[in-house]
Amino acid sequence: MFDVNVRTRSRVGRWRALCAIIVVMGALVPALAPGQESFQLRYSVDRTSPGQVRVNGTVVNDARVDVVDVYVTAEALDAGGRVLGRGIAFVSSSIPQHGTAPFTVSIPAAQAATSFRVRVSSFRFGMGLQTS
Repeated sequence: MFDVNVRTRSRVGRWRALCAIIVVMGALVPALAPGQESFQLRYSVDRTSPGQVRVNGTVVNDARVDVVDVYVTAEALDAGGRVLGRGIAFVSSSIPQHGTAPFTVSIPAAQAATSFRVRVSSFRFGMGLQTS
């Protein structure tokens, strides 16, 4: 009889722990889900500098929260879509909701590129929801 109670309590304890983990994970997923869709990128390519290409643009924060520590990666691509060169630039320590920030990324030896791919490569959401 003693063994049955110990086993039952052990199962109940494991069940409660599992439920707690599921609840915590469920609460985190919505906070982590937004990503690239939270941004618009507008940019132009400047090929006038010898030996490098500059990508100049603006990041628009479409999220309902501020974003912090924002970085952009620009890649120079050949006709087959292969990466010829890459540059990373720090954009801003903070971009408020619906705010913008300019950036410039230099990509060395990218004069032969036929297209460019630009994306926000790193950021964190600020604390708390902002309302309009």
